[in-house]
Amino acid sequence: MLARLAHFVARHRWPVIAVWIALTLFGGFAAGRVSKRWYQSFSIPGKSAYEASQRTLKAFGVGVRPPTVVVYHTQGDATTSDAIKASMARAAQASPGALTSSYFSTHGNPMYVSKDRHTAFEEIYPAGVATFDTKSGADHIRAAAAAGLPPGTTVQVTGHDPLEEASTHGSSGGPSVLLEGVIGGLGALIILLFVFGTLPAVLMPIVVAIAAILNTFTLIWALTYITNVSIIVQFLIALVGLGVAIDYALLMIFRFRDELREGEDVETALVETMTHAGRSVIVSGSTVAVGLLSLVILPLPFIRSMGIGGMLIPAVSVIAAITLLPALLAVLGERINSVRVMPKRFVDSGHPEDGMWGRWARLVLRRPVPVAAAGIVIVAVLVALGVQLNPNESQLKNFPGTGTAIAGRQMLADAKISPGVMKPFAVLVENGGDANAIAASVAKVDGVAGAAVPAGWQRGSNSIVEAFPATDGAAPGIQGIVDRVNESLKGTDATLGGVAATDRDFVHAIYGNFPYVLAFVLILTLILLARAFRSIVLPIKAAILNLVSLGAAFGIVVFIFQMGHGSSLWNITATQAITAWIPLMIFAFLFGLSMDYEVFMLTRMREAYDETGSTNQAIELGLARTGKLVTSAALILMFAFLVLSSSPGFEIKEFAIGLAAGIIFDATVIRALLVPSLMRLLGPANWWMPNWARTALFLPQVEPAPTEAAAENA
Repeated sequence: MLARLAHFVARHRWPVIAVWIALTLFGGFAAGRVSKRWYQSFSIPGKSAYEASQRTLKAFGVGVRPPTVVVYHTQGDATTSDAIKASMARAAQASPGALTSSYFSTHGNPMYVSKDRHTAFEEIYPAGVATFDTKSGADHIRAAAAAGLPPGTTVQVTGHDPLEEASTHGSSGGPSVLLEGVIGGLGALIILLFVFGTLPAVLMPIVVAIAAILNTFTLIWALTYITNVSIIVQFLIALVGLGVAIDYALLMIFRFRDELREGEDVETALVETMTHAGRSVIVSGSTVAVGLLSLVILPLPFIRSMGIGGMLIPAVSVIAAITLLPALLAVLGERINSVRVMPKRFVDSGHPEDGMWGRWARLVLRRPVPVAAAGIVIVAVLVALGVQLNPNESQLKNFPGTGTAIAGRQMLADAKISPGVMKPFAVLVENGGDANAIAASVAKVDGVAGAAVPAGWQRGSNSIVEAFPATDGAAPGIQGIVDRVNESLKGTDATLGGVAATDRDFVHAIYGNFPYVLAFVLILTLILLARAFRSIVLPIKAAILNLVSLGAAFGIVVFIFQMGHGSSLWNITATQAITAWIPLMIFAFLFGLSMDYEVFMLTRMREAYDETGSTNQAIELGLARTGKLVTSAALILMFAFLVLSSSPGFEIKEFAIGLAAGIIFDATVIRALLVPSLMRLLGPANWWMPNWARTALFLPQVEPAPTEAAAENA
């Protein structure tokens, strides 16, 4: 089938290219249109705290966003200061539609002031829902609050959203997104220059990536008319699209040039490329799609949309690699090797088994035990760190940055006021329940610093009780406090809401269902790879090594950011946690991309084994012929993610470094050390497949004998 497609594309190359040009131009238009249709809600349907927050939003117009905290410090008694009271009124007016609470609106509740009464704060709950573009308005609120304050009284504005903005914009700004794209593109071009050395070969992966990314936007635009699609999908399209499209283009171009060097004519070379490399591309694309599609298992609509939308990225990249790229190769033919832009010694001259990767492969074959031991030791250390991963939002004290949010947070800490005031509980009391009795009950819960019913927090038969946990909403003990508050509310008309409780729901929704995601990915991947490699052992080994690679990537993130060893390079202190969505996205990205590299290597090894009947020769030829391909693809992606790590915002830095480190680790330690050495130790067992498995996978019962049998070295 792939051979027939190759003949068709070669003979109709210009119409194929014309269709792709038209589709890509339309994709550019679609990318602009879809920007207005992104879904920006992070709903957690069916979860108690989330549903309570939604009912609070409906009744009061607030409740789904964390409060902004206006902090005052004075040398006198803040509770008797008319200036502070007036300032709080101005701050409230600067946030229309907000609900506010303070010492003055709760008839003197002491939980809003420090014990020495020199520091007081006001909670301002902003109206409506937040989107990616929503600002906290901290500077505007501070300006309103500061106007008219007497000397000796200071005011700062902090809270979750202002602190997040400070961590994103308040520190060293980093380059713009456009500049990042330019730097990333230049980095990819430089690496491709060393990989290919000729201009046509360098430009084609970029062309294929652009076509794949823009055409994916067309499909996503259509998808938005069927279902909601999260705004995060646009980042998936850019990053995964860049990665897999360049990977597939590299694989196809490497094979096409190899066939030309063997003396084949252009069409025959194209047929051989499609038959072998094209098959690898389809298998690889399927595994990437499975990794992303697995996200639909999680009970979170925005993550499910990422799974559905993300699945389209490798699908379009595969189609581009087996239609557009062959058409371009058919047009260029031998000219793929023209316009040399690098010194001749850097240009690939073929026969990689005689080069560095061939020498390395032979070393691994001679010394498989030491090589495997070295890889296992490195992996064991990193995986041991990886199992310490704490998937949670970082505590607010660990948010980096400068400005009023950081100063306000410090004022609260200096006054020994609980950081829980920045992520308080909001208990919704419905059906005319006794809010004051609920507040008194919640205030007695171990781990709650206080509770109150501020003036004006009633709408019909509904009321809100505000309570402050005695610890940060992301601190290790917060789950126990949430559980105890929920227990105290049993049998009442009250339900716990607020950001701290909703965050617990989010973590449980992701990681409570993650074993099902993992099982889904592993089962489908094993089936795909077993058919592709006609082996039971190789898919199992591939799946285990992929999981080990992911564990090591998590270990790197834990070591750098959670523990803080080296995080100062990105102006971040130890976070003690990794934001909950980051490990999930690293899993979805890395599982597919690292499986790409595995498929590239094992497909070439299987092909060599079928030709020679020798496992050792299969390992040597497979590693020699794919080592440069895999490391080049990994370097391109690593550079792109390193550039992304210069973006402001510590969460993006964690994500980008996790991906960059994970990709290069996988391409070196896993693919260059463990894969070949373990295959050498397994020997003929690599190719074992019982008849029952062949029947289940619809494969021939009798494997054709290799054309050449070679004795294996002991």
